Amino acid sequence: MYARIRGAKVTIATTPICSTLFSRQIERVHQLGLDFNIQTVELLDRFWKALSLLREPVLHILEEHRPDCLIADLFFPWATDVAAQLKIPRLAFGGTSFFAMCTMRVIALYQPHKRVSSESETFIVPHLPGEIKLTRTQLPEYLRQELDTDFSNLAKEIVESELKGYGSIFNSFYKLEKDYADYYRNVLGRKAWHIGPVSLCNRDTVDKALRGMEASISQHECLKWLDSKKPNSVIYACFGSLTKFSPQQLVELAKGLEASRQDFIWIVRKDKNEEQDWLPDGFEERMDGKGLIIRGWAPQVLILDHESVGGFMTHCGWNSIMEGVCAGVPMVTWPMFAEQFYNEKLVTQVLQIGIGVGSKQYADFGIGADFVSRDDIEVAVRRIMAGEEAEEMRRRAKKLGEMARKAVGEGGSSDSDLTSLIEELRQHKAARESR
Repeated sequence: MYARIRGAKVTIATTPICSTLFSRQIERVHQLGLDFNIQTVELLDRFWKALSLLREPVLHILEEHRPDCLIADLFFPWATDVAAQLKIPRLAFGGTSFFAMCTMRVIALYQPHKRVSSESETFIVPHLPGEIKLTRTQLPEYLRQELDTDFSNLAKEIVESELKGYGSIFNSFYKLEKDYADYYRNVLGRKAWHIGPVSLCNRDTVDKALRGMEASISQHECLKWLDSKKPNSVIYACFGSLTKFSPQQLVELAKGLEASRQDFIWIVRKDKNEEQDWLPDGFEERMDGKGLIIRGWAPQVLILDHESVGGFMTHCGWNSIMEGVCAGVPMVTWPMFAEQFYNEKLVTQVLQIGIGVGSKQYADFGIGADFVSRDDIEVAVRRIMAGEEAEEMRRRAKKLGEMARKAVGEGGSSDSDLTSLIEELRQHKAARESR
């Protein structure tokens, strides 16, 4: 609804594949009457190289449409120079938290991981509020090993580009991570606007079951199963679309869920190249009525918002964290790569609405991750779902969910920040045209 309310015209430049995958959502946006357009550019096979090769096609689109601002993912560092060429502001979007961005920047600036004697020794992220502790094993390999790779070079370009850009936008809200939003703006000296949670936008006009790709289960079947459960009795386990568990870890997860004696919905990545017979013998029969396994895409927002769901086992991707916060549910955290270990610290240490399973090894897409035992899984699930500790976390989580809804409501912090951003861009345009 934001685009329609503020009269902004939005054009998204994306690849043909992404445009096709989200054609249903695009059509829904058009039906709502939003002034929204799609322009496609080709994506080549070699991903990192393809990122830089998108520069000229995107520049061509911008020259043709002459926008007043360019919002570009952090992974397109050339976007800052392209925007400068056209004399328009470039806003960076990283799809993550203020907390994670601050942590990344501080580690890059002060390199505290180089002052520990072993991979497992903890270090404090200096100057950051909250005394945040990490280990070298939780950092990307290029930071630990100081490797000069295509990705490490891209990471350097991203930092330089962000520093030269006009500012950044975040899918977050001020009260969720106030200290880190302030640190990012006032200490790191960056312009930033929080406009989230975006999953709450169009909440009353877009069916929750239609968000994302086509679900592998019907809305009726999913709701019927959830409706049969008591409030706060179901743990929802989902690890995103990129995480790849080994068959052995999947077996251990199944046994941990069974041992927890909690009702559960478990989203299992659908991979036609993987064997589907890894479940323990008789598991699905024993869990009949107690556990619902969905292979493929699931209507996550619909599930999390149901009153029977009392906990969320997650890989700590930021979109999932935000959807869990909006639903007001505590979380079992199981980070594996990207900024997920940083997000875990925000959930468990700062917000105190989560319990970790003990994952300590950074592993791209989960490949080569440290093995988490059924006992650790069982303990984490029980702590998040039952007892006084769980109730206290649930109270905090529900309060955050209420704050999230107020943030995007009229006059809320995110609503006001978006209005402020659009007004600043209008003034920037007026100043440019008067020269």
